[in-house]
Amino acid sequence: MKKSIALTPDIETLFGTRDENLHVLEDGLNINIDLRSDRIELEGAPRDVARAEQLFADYEHLRRTGHQFQNGDLGSLLRVVVGDPNVTLRGLAEAGRQRSFGRRTVQPKSPNQRRYLEAIEKYDMVFAVGPAGTGKTYLAVAMAISALLNKQVNRIILARPAVEAGERLGFLPGTLQEKIDPYLRPLYDALFDMLEPERVERYLEKNIIEIAPIAFMRGRTLNDSFVILDEAQNTTSEQMKMFVTRLGFGSKAVITGDVTQIDLPSARRSGLIEAAEILQGVNGLAFVNFDETDVVRHHLVQRIIRAYDEHKSRLAEQQLSLLETRTLEPRTLEPKPATPPAKLTDAAPRPASLPPLSEEPRLRN
Repeated sequence: MKKSIALTPDIETLFGTRDENLHVLEDGLNINIDLRSDRIELEGAPRDVARAEQLFADYEHLRRTGHQFQNGDLGSLLRVVVGDPNVTLRGLAEAGRQRSFGRRTVQPKSPNQRRYLEAIEKYDMVFAVGPAGTGKTYLAVAMAISALLNKQVNRIILARPAVEAGERLGFLPGTLQEKIDPYLRPLYDALFDMLEPERVERYLEKNIIEIAPIAFMRGRTLNDSFVILDEAQNTTSEQMKMFVTRLGFGSKAVITGDVTQIDLPSARRSGLIEAAEILQGVNGLAFVNFDETDVVRHHLVQRIIRAYDEHKSRLAEQQLSLLETRTLEPRTLEPKPATPPAKLTDAAPRPASLPPLSEEPRLRN
């Protein structure tokens, strides 16, 4: 099926740098897009061409209503749209504007990020597991700020295990707060990115926003709070159980982590991995898994994560092959030890090599 769409003013902004957005549409919808001097020609299956035509119409509507896309948001939204047939560009863009994230407008940049935001809205506890750069922490902080500004919760609590690459708080100089701050810096960065610095400082002073290591959570019941546990792969089993049982009435909890970057001692099992096994079928919570396609940092980060995953797969295959080889090797029979000679007893017969006993000599007269 072929379809022609007339070129409209400023439609070229949809194409992206070097037509990269058009390549996203061609690959995602399995269609061909041909740019002519006065029109755009679409060719492909009727359903795919209709989706592309709707996408162009949605973009034209958003442009006329004053919607502006920034920082590569359009390309990310297009990937979400082509990845989910139930999503439209117009619906996705307008839904993003309805959320209040302070001074930031945050849009999901992948289908998994969209499912992540929807899961946080729907469930009281959400686990987000995936590599670095997929927006797990940033989006969780954004949803927490949205809930606080909309008065859905009274405070935000951000927790993180103070274990990084074998370091311990006692080895760091300064007061307790100065010791803690380096571990919690990513959470501070997200807060200052979405709220004015003065407001963040005011919220911190009044404990409306509280940041603390997970060890400080024991014994507390968190009501009307939005609680985020970051870097949860570095929690122990006991710490994770303690955290997930802190949830009080009117609260939400988001647990984020990357199971490929565990800094716990080798003898300790990650509480995040254990929780994923134990809580998988529990009603009222959700698990969202990210991969390298969700990385929203530099494109090189995606390739680096993919290279590490491929290396891990090769190592696993080599170990499996080595194990199978050892299993199939024939076992060599060890020689049996020589049987020790039997002890001579009165009842045992005399060996043939021994001469017979002579008769007792008779006494002569």
